[in-house]
Amino acid sequence: MYLSVIGVKPMDGYKLSLTFENNEQKVFDVSPYLEIGKFTELKDKTIFDSVKVSFDSIEWSNQLDLDPEILYEKSK
Repeated sequence: MYLSVIGVKPMDGYKLSLTFENNEQKVFDVSPYLEIGKFTELKDKTIFDSVKVSFDSIEWSNQLDLDPEILYEKSK
């Protein structure tokens, strides 16, 4: 069982403020991924800031998404 993402806000330093369905708030740092594949596109601040909730997780305008399990486990 995983927790769905119900809110996301981009932050400075390529971090995301996440709210999960249990109302827990965590911060996910995207910066370690910015040299990997499609994540390199997120260096463009316009694309990074386009992040939104999509179904139970998050998605950017370049169609990149992340599983809610990863977001929850890797966030602080």
